[in-house]
Amino acid sequence: MYLQKYKRSKYGNKSSTYKGITYHSIFESQYAEELDLRLMAKDIQSWERQVKLDLKVNGTHIANYYIDFILTHNDDSQEYVEVKGMETALWQMKWKILEATFDDFKKHPDDRLTVIKQSSWGRRY
Repeated sequence: MYLQKYKRSKYGNKSSTYKGITYHSIFESQYAEELDLRLMAKDIQSWERQVKLDLKVNGTHIANYYIDFILTHNDDSQEYVEVKGMETALWQMKWKILEATFDDFKKHPDDRLTVIKQSSWGRRY
């Protein structure tokens, strides 16, 4: 495990470094580690982190959304993954906009949005 450096934020999460990249939380860095294992096992083709999505409604820019991870599966579909500890009102609003406009981002009919909540994933630190 390559976790190091912990710094607590205003929401109680601790930033964490994995393979030289600083993540917003230990939970997020652990998920990145899991994705590397899935990549080595050839369970997924690739993954990206902190991808900027331009949220637009009727062609008007509303906000930027930085999705935690985008996984490309072996069938070329993509999974947009958000790993969440605490849900803020701002995040909930942006997530609803993303859900409503997700067809604008889809490249494959099986593309999907996923939220992984820390309480459902289990604490591994």
